[in-house]
Amino acid sequence: MSGHHLKKLMLLRHAKADWPRDVSDHERPLSGRGHRDAPLAGRWMVEHNSIPDFILCSSALRTRQTCTWICEELGDKGPTPKLEDGLYSAPATQILSIINNVPETVTSLLVISHLPGVQDLAMRLASVESNEDAVMEMATRYPTSGLTVMQTDKPWAELDGRDARVTDFVVRRA
Repeated sequence: MSGHHLKKLMLLRHAKADWPRDVSDHERPLSGRGHRDAPLAGRWMVEHNSIPDFILCSSALRTRQTCTWICEELGDKGPTPKLEDGLYSAPATQILSIINNVPETVTSLLVISHLPGVQDLAMRLASVESNEDAVMEMATRYPTSGLTVMQTDKPWAELDGRDARVTDFVVRRA
């Protein structure tokens, strides 16, 4: 991978959700732990100079709430998120097709979505140059607020498989 055109892709599973009765899956809110954990991914992005310049967020309530906490941590540096209905309950192939349509002007992309799609996509994109420990951890378990950080020199439209080097898998608890 040539360093001068590297792009960053971050795949985030939403924070811990509650399971209240009489609420559709799409409208499930974050739990107390989810509200405590959600800002930590944003804090990690700030501390590691990994501020996204574009955010795609599933339209589900729990992902929108996770996104709100992250944007609060990013402050003025964070972009306005784009809600994407297609990310709700999306398999890896559907998430990837949404990423494939991101404008080339975006150099750092955050996607906030759900299992199993985010984990399956992270595994599909992980190249042989990836951080082996990070790949093993995300393959074994992809908990709520789990964040995969990848780098690629491919255009978004050409991302397909084994195209991105996993640099970090971040799991933080409040």
